[in-house]
Amino acid sequence: MDKMLQRNPVYQQLNERLRASLGDEYQCGDKFLTERQISEQFEVSRATANKALASLVSEGLLEFRRGIGTFVRRDVINYDVRSLISFTEKAKAARKNPGTELISFQKIVAAESDELLLSALEVKSDSLLFEMQRLRLADGIPVILEHRYVVADRCPNLTKTHAKGSLYRAFTETHGLSIAGADEIIRAVSLKASEARHLQVSTRTPALEVVSVGFLKNSQPLWWERTLYRGDQYEFHSRLGPIQSATPPRGKLR
Repeated sequence: MDKMLQRNPVYQQLNERLRASLGDEYQCGDKFLTERQISEQFEVSRATANKALASLVSEGLLEFRRGIGTFVRRDVINYDVRSLISFTEKAKAARKNPGTELISFQKIVAAESDELLLSALEVKSDSLLFEMQRLRLADGIPVILEHRYVVADRCPNLTKTHAKGSLYRAFTETHGLSIAGADEIIRAVSLKASEARHLQVSTRTPALEVVSVGFLKNSQPLWWERTLYRGDQYEFHSRLGPIQSATPPRGKLR
């Protein structure tokens, strides 16, 4: 009976009815029907119900949380790798309320940081840097953990108040700087225990690390940052151009 349902229109009808119920009866974040409930409500086998759930998960309509159940997928935040966009704007675009928790903010001498950082920011060991750690939240849920250094003499009036909001706005509106863009390296990483605590996830939760240097129009580096993105809250989007020959590597930033 199960194989017949999977081959004939009944199986497709089940998927369509479940899909329709998502829009009519559920909101983002709601717990969805279990395999057993689907089986009983629609009079299908447990295997068919399981396959229907798996199909909706693969389509991105549902998300499975181990040990808890299946939920209507919340809107994830889009990270566009082609341009710099404020986290505040990205969160709002995903219909989420943005927030920032400032973990630390201080001014340090560049010599107190790593040699590679001095090289990336093109500063001397006695130069001053703003160092900050920020936790970015969407609807109260931690989604980004950021560790950033900003060259102080290029952004001298930076304050804690600025760091609690949009730094891009502070750079462009308060300091009148023209941001050219940023060089980024993106890779998958395992979270350290302290990082997982800040993001309120387990160390097994997938995360994406973005290490970047931001530049002004005159090609001077302005900031260096290492940012961790929760894999269950973010999607990275890009549009590729036509096929081209491989180009020599431009170096690595660690």
